[in-house]
Amino acid sequence: MSFAKPIFDVQKARADFPILTREVNGKPLIYLDSGASAQKPRQVIEAMSDAMGRSYANVHRGLHTLANETTDAYERARESVRRLINAPSVNEVVFTKGATESINLVASSLGLGLKAGDEIVVSEMEHHANIIPWHFLRERQGIVLRFIPVLDDGSLDMDAYRALLGPKTKMVAVTHMSNVLGTVNPVAEIIAAAHAVSAPVLLDGAQAIVHGAVDVQALDVDFYVFSGHKLYGPTGIGVLYGKAERLAALPPYQGGGEMIGSVTLEKISYADPPHRFEAGTPAIIEAIGLGAAVEWLEQFDRAAIAAHEHALYERVKGGLNGANWLTEIGTAPGKGAIFSFNVAGAHAHDVAQILDRYGVAVRAGTHCAEPLMRRFGVTSSARASFALYNTLEEADSFVAALVKAQGFFS
Repeated sequence: MSFAKPIFDVQKARADFPILTREVNGKPLIYLDSGASAQKPRQVIEAMSDAMGRSYANVHRGLHTLANETTDAYERARESVRRLINAPSVNEVVFTKGATESINLVASSLGLGLKAGDEIVVSEMEHHANIIPWHFLRERQGIVLRFIPVLDDGSLDMDAYRALLGPKTKMVAVTHMSNVLGTVNPVAEIIAAAHAVSAPVLLDGAQAIVHGAVDVQALDVDFYVFSGHKLYGPTGIGVLYGKAERLAALPPYQGGGEMIGSVTLEKISYADPPHRFEAGTPAIIEAIGLGAAVEWLEQFDRAAIAAHEHALYERVKGGLNGANWLTEIGTAPGKGAIFSFNVAGAHAHDVAQILDRYGVAVRAGTHCAEPLMRRFGVTSSARASFALYNTLEEADSFVAALVKAQGFFS
């Protein structure tokens, strides 16, 4: 018996994004920079507006109606995130400012228990947000950083990875999906190997969470981080998932209101997670917006979205087949819908500016991944990152605009 594959209705999704109706430089907007920050559906915009205009107060600290309503909305957002990643408990979901702060939280708190000579394993393909916090520990405490090499197709050298692990390994921190290459790393294998030497694993899921389903229990990952603004939600909000026992073992990252058990002049005690890590007034409106983004995304079949986005990538690849003036960076099997490239004789910034004349928005630069740029012998690249609201027609228009852009440099 065969079953029909779920169909993704891209026009239905697009109808929820007001910005997609505008023009840029007299051309219909073709937004291919969602890997940096995704556009927002009206459901997110309205949820945040309603929270500010109809029922707003500080959370967890008041007994009046508005305080209770806002607290309920804030904690419903936490439950929506728990459901999204299949965390066992809402107490394992910490709200932060973004994936960057989530990684800094773990690195800073974990680092208090590390000593000189302890090792952290990361990879050459990491975003700076998953390199610099560990470098802080290297500079300040003598921690040793070990880097997993990247192969020519953009995949990790897993043999080299296993050779890096040992009794001194205190953390493995790698991206689930590369923001430059689109490589989807074999994270189940990475986690199992790390656990075999009793090392916890942190996954940077800022890209992966957008393009596919994530189940933290099935992965058996210790920490998982992502940002709201790439997931069709607002900026200024992110998530740190941590196993209950891992969070309980971490000391607080910041001090202030909400994160305490009690305070006297002589001593303090700390709240249990997640509130232990949410000092001060949190990003209330932004958390509510993230909850709305997750609820909006839940209406769609994630496998259908992934198939649609893969078709966009393949459409671009097919349209540029045989273009000897173009070099793609990252061709690992099973990669996500990210197309990073360079045009012969042109700087990536110039390519992006010319594409903008045709209404096409792409990223250009180092993508906060300078070690990876050096690995591939380039100083920058352009990047088209696809989202569920992009269409095959937009993919064709991007190819046509890129061919025209190349004409400026030939």
